[in-house]
Amino acid sequence: VPPHSPLLSLISQVQHGRTSVAEYDVSLSFSEGKTRNLAITAAPLGEASDLTVVSLHEQTIARRINSQIAHRNAARSVTGLAAILAHEVKNPLSGIRGAAQLLETSVSEEDDIGLTRLICQETDRICDLVDRMGLFSDDGIDRSAVNIHKALERVRRVAEAGFGSHVTFLEEYDPSLPPVHGNADQLIQVLLNIVKNACEAVPATNGRIVLRTAYQHGVRLALPGGATRVQLPLLVTITDNGPGILPDLAANLFDPFVTSKPDGSGLGMALAAKVVGDHGGIIEFDSSSEGTEFRLRLPMFQDGKPSGVGRS
Repeated sequence: VPPHSPLLSLISQVQHGRTSVAEYDVSLSFSEGKTRNLAITAAPLGEASDLTVVSLHEQTIARRINSQIAHRNAARSVTGLAAILAHEVKNPLSGIRGAAQLLETSVSEEDDIGLTRLICQETDRICDLVDRMGLFSDDGIDRSAVNIHKALERVRRVAEAGFGSHVTFLEEYDPSLPPVHGNADQLIQVLLNIVKNACEAVPATNGRIVLRTAYQHGVRLALPGGATRVQLPLLVTITDNGPGILPDLAANLFDPFVTSKPDGSGLGMALAAKVVGDHGGIIEFDSSSEGTEFRLRLPMFQDGKPSGVGRS
């Protein structure tokens, strides 16, 4: 290992701090002259040992970050489309709905009344879709210290009272977890969307969803295009025992209008990716035939700002 290798720096950090660290998108040079970007985790081997365990992984999270930036750009394109639809589609729909309501007062046949009501319902559905697309705007968000456990508890109660009444929820929370630097309402909406999808995926009997939080010491992510590394120590995971996400769907899950539901708009996960990205966080998932796990990596609130922005 070259004397100035970042690997030696990480090992020294572990030995002096006696705590595990992790860094992603680290460039390492090897004896054959090749350079590879890897994810590195290092941890002390036992409390009394001077040995350090180092794990090198293929760089996948950086690709996910780049992918999420692409998702956010795609989501922003929806904003412009929503503005056009609001003017070119939503306004005429209001006239169509009004005409259908007037027509309903002049017809007597039950079938004709049903058709006029169907027109109203369909125009309302399209207007609702346009309104949801408007949520992708780039307006700034008000942030404060958010107790993520309270947000998860609220989502669980909403689920158990309705769409998740058939699901067993398990909670594995880190009681000492510091607050998230974020917007409570937006984070609740993200969590609610993920939990709702999980409830729809799990079996009707023995369906299970695990809500989990953890603090990951030393996790730093390199932002693409620069040397800045951001600490995202707060980890929220939502795990279900459903059949998993179809591979074709998983590849583009966070893109707008991607859905497997016959009546779905395909905007829920795209909006979730945008909101988490706007918070400076990362959303990722793993899925197999045994279930799906979503992971949110979020910044910690400290002195009114997100913590842990530094130089690599």
